[in-house]
Amino acid sequence: MKKSGKIIGAGIGLTALAAAGAYFLYGEKNARNREKVRGWALKMKGEVLEKMESMKKIDRETYLRMVDKISERYSRLESISGAELQHLTVELKNAWAHIDKELK
Repeated sequence: MKKSGKIIGAGIGLTALAAAGAYFLYGEKNARNREKVRGWALKMKGEVLEKMESMKKIDRETYLRMVDKISERYSRLESISGAELQHLTVELKNAWAHIDKELK
């Protein structure tokens, strides 16, 4: 029984991860702007996905803190404007609604 529970939990986690990845790369706003996406933005989104993959429990507060930490680290780079970083951070935080739907 414990083994099947772990398998179900892993399946739910992978589904949420796939939904997040699809939303980050192919969401409504991203479909129009995909050609304009800079390399750092893809790296940041990938980093968020990697962190989500390693999380045992995914909840809203943990997810938002994780996005803030990653965003703070990217804010130290000179090649990234504050407005671009702020826009991407808000977009990543708003993605929680879509991720949460997949978890339920």
